Amino acid sequence: MSLLSSRNEQKRFLKFSAVGAIGAVVDFITFNLFSAVIGVNASLAQALSFGVAVTSNFVLNRYWTFPDSRSKKLGAQAAQYLLINIIGLIIRTPVFVFAGRLLTPAVVALAGSRPLPFGLDPEQLAHNLALATAIGVVLLWNYFVSRRWTFGDVE
Repeated sequence: MSLLSSRNEQKRFLKFSAVGAIGAVVDFITFNLFSAVIGVNASLAQALSFGVAVTSNFVLNRYWTFPDSRSKKLGAQAAQYLLINIIGLIIRTPVFVFAGRLLTPAVVALAGSRPLPFGLDPEQLAHNLALATAIGVVLLWNYFVSRRWTFGDVE
C-alpha cells in the first residue's frame, strides 16, 4: 500500500501542501525583502527566506497537519524537521542557482524595455521564478521524509 493510498493520508498531504503554500508566501515575501529591498545576494537571500519559511511550516505542521504527533518531544521533533530541511536546502540551492542561470537571460530578453508588473525588474522576476522551481522540487522530499521520520508516530 502506498503512502497516499488512505483517505487520512491524502487529507494530511493536502494539509501539508496548504502549509507549504503558506510557507511559500512567507518564503517569497522574505526572499524579496532580503534581495530586492535590503540588497542581499539572491543565493543568500533564498537560504535566509528558507529558514523563516521552515520555522513557520514546522509550527503549522506540528499543530495542524499532524496534531496527533505527540509521542516525540518538541525539541527532538524540531531537530528532525530541521535536519530534513537542511538537506532540502542542500537540494534547493543548486536548483535555485541553476534555474536562475537559465531563466534570467530568457526573462530579460522577453521583457526587453517593457515595464514589468509590480515594478519588478527582469532579474528579480527570474529569481522569483527560480525560487518557485526550487520550492516545487523540494516539496515532495520534505513531505515524504517528514511524514516517515519526523511525524512517523502518526498512524
